Order: sequence, then structure tokens, then C-alpha cells
Amino acid sequence: MFSLVKIYFAGMLISFLGSLPLGTLNITAMQIAIQETLKRSLLYALGVAIVEILYVRLSLKGIDWILSNQKVFYILEWITVGLFLLLAASSFWTARKKNSTQKHILLNNKVNRFLLGLGMSAMNPVQLPFWFLWSSYLFSTGILESSTISFNVYTLGIGTGTIIGLLFFIFGGKWLVRKLNTGQRTINILVGLVFLISAIIQLTRVISKPMEQRLKTGFHQSHKTGTPL
Repeated sequence: MFSLVKIYFAGMLISFLGSLPLGTLNITAMQIAIQETLKRSLLYALGVAIVEILYVRLSLKGIDWILSNQKVFYILEWITVGLFLLLAASSFWTARKKNSTQKHILLNNKVNRFLLGLGMSAMNPVQLPFWFLWSSYLFSTGILESSTISFNVYTLGIGTGTIIGLLFFIFGGKWLVRKLNTGQRTINILVGLVFLISAIIQLTRVISKPMEQRLKTGFHQSHKTGTPL
């Protein structure tokens, strides 16, 4: 029982800390909470967490399939670069307009926020190598075991950590905006900068080290340490 508790909190802590750096997912959660409603931001966070859990299970059980179909994820990474650039341009364009309450293209629609969370999280394939490498490390240290119940507890902890991290931005962001009396124009500029930086980081990652190479690095490391993947 104690080992399952360790697995749960390990997954939760890694996921929570991984959600803290400014990124497209947490900034969007904050913006939905500020410009729309708390309920919609929570639905968005739930969608993000569900896809992350699916990516974790894929990284644990489907590494051979991922490596054999790496072209799909390579194309998806390039699409993500283009999407980030489009969202950055939209945010900056919205910030220039006199109507400071207008939303950028990502939120200026009637798409269900739960589905938006699913879609944005799915368009973030960097989660695959991130969780594969962390899972490999936990396997090598003996914290994570190759069993169904261990995987279930581990992914449950990850989902919990992701939601807690997004809640930090949802509630913390609303508090900060009220405290600083920040206008929507400033928020749109901040969101645009995050999307632009994310696009640059993603582009650098794709060009310098494609996903297949990143995954194979972790795959070889896990075998050297005896990880039973």
C-alpha cells in the first residue's frame, strides 16, 4: 500500500511542477477564468488532464508503436509550431484594437471549453518524451512497477497534479489581475508572448532533436537501467 502512495505522489508532484512554467496550456486556463467563467476554466483543465493521462499510458505501454509511427508525431510537432505562431499573432492583433475586452482567436468562439482543453493538450506531443523519460527514471529507482494497478495509480496522480497546477493559474491569475488592476490588453500581450516563445522553443526542439531521437534516447537509457518497458 505504501508503494502505491509513493507512486501516486511521485506522479502528482512531477505533473504539478511540470505545469508551473508559463506555457500555452496554463496561460489559456488563466485567460478563460479571467475573461469567461470559473466553470469553463475548470472544464478546460479537466480536458487537458485527460489527454495528458492518455499520453502517459501511451508512453508506458506503446513505445514500440510510437517509434514505428514517429512521422505522425513529427508532422504534429510542425503543426504545433504553426498553431502557436497563429495564436501569438492573433493575441498581439487583439491587443492593438480599441476594444480591449475582445478575445483572441483561440477563445473567440463557442467551442466547448472541455473540448478545447482536449484539443490543445493533444496538440502538445512534447508530453510523450517528457513522461517517457520520467517514467523510465521512476522505473530505474524502483518507485514505479510494471503492473496495471501501479500504472493506474501513477496516471491518477499525474492527472491530479495537472489539475492542481492549472488551478494555481486559474485562481492565482484572477487574484493577480484584480490585485494589479491589469487590463485585458496587457493580458493579451502576455498571452501573445507566451505563444511566441512556445513556438520558438518548439521549432528549436523539432529542428535540433526530432521526437524520434528524444524517445529513443530515453528508450536506450531505460534498457541500460533495466527498466521493464
